Amino acid sequence: MNLIQSMLKRALLAGLCAGTLLTTSHAKDSVLSAVPEGIEAYIYGYPLVTMEMTRRVMTNVREPEGTRAPMGQFVRMRHYPDATFRDVTAPNADTLYTTAWLDVSKEPWVLSLPDAANRYYLFPMLDGWTDVFQVPGKRTTGTGSQTYAITGPGWKGKLPAGVKEYKSPTAIVWLLGRIYCTGTPEDYAAVHKLQDRISLVPLSSYGKPYSPPPGLVDPSIDMKKAVREQVNALTPEEYFTLLAKLMVENPPNPADKAMVKKMAKLGIVPGQPFDCSKLDPLAKDSFSIVPKIAQDKIMAWLKEGVIFGDNKLEHGWFYTINAGL
Repeated sequence: MNLIQSMLKRALLAGLCAGTLLTTSHAKDSVLSAVPEGIEAYIYGYPLVTMEMTRRVMTNVREPEGTRAPMGQFVRMRHYPDATFRDVTAPNADTLYTTAWLDVSKEPWVLSLPDAANRYYLFPMLDGWTDVFQVPGKRTTGTGSQTYAITGPGWKGKLPAGVKEYKSPTAIVWLLGRIYCTGTPEDYAAVHKLQDRISLVPLSSYGKPYSPPPGLVDPSIDMKKAVREQVNALTPEEYFTLLAKLMVENPPNPADKAMVKKMAKLGIVPGQPFDCSKLDPLAKDSFSIVPKIAQDKIMAWLKEGVIFGDNKLEHGWFYTINAGL
């Protein structure tokens, strides 16, 4: 018996012993379909919810400081991340991060990269589902000066001459820039100068003097607990309500229509609060186990490793051994 079957059986028995659940075949079928579908929906939404929670923590400051900065402003890390760094999983140890969070739902943001003099760097742009939709950098676009307008879903308009459009499929965008550095004092200084020349402004302010406004600080946000722990602590109602809210401006990929339809049957609909009470009584009482099972499945996949071709998981490290890549 696998983990899901075991936990579902315990949930059914608990409900029957409590005398609060129906014993009909229909009721059992309800929980045996709703809970697995809830687990699937939980796992599906995990990237988007995690991105949002990460964004909240990393931007909850009035001005750039350390590894955090307000929305639309750069974090310019001046040293390699050390063992205390917890905002990003598995950070690089040979690059200096230059990162920013954007909301492109209202207007595009313009990223200007100066001439990097052949230095290796990359600026992957992640959408709200953690998919990389563009990666300007030495390997892809060269190291000369370049300017990009990052536009949101449905945006239409005219861009200034010399500005190339990169369209994000979601309102949330994470610029996860990394610049190679040898770690010597001299190279640190050189990369610092390069970081300071990288600019980010809303399209309405492009080509004009621009001073970013101070960030808005929400005192209710936990700035100490790891993001994953905060996500995992959400109740099903909290988790799926947040997911539904985020899906309004961060729509799923068109290829995910079947998943979106399946979630709608559970009451997980973009823009609508999720209400467990609308589920079948048996499914409602059992739905509380969804986060735990989903989290265990995610961690099991991590530990077991999903092998694709020559990729391999060993001693906690996931790497490729295909020399042809």
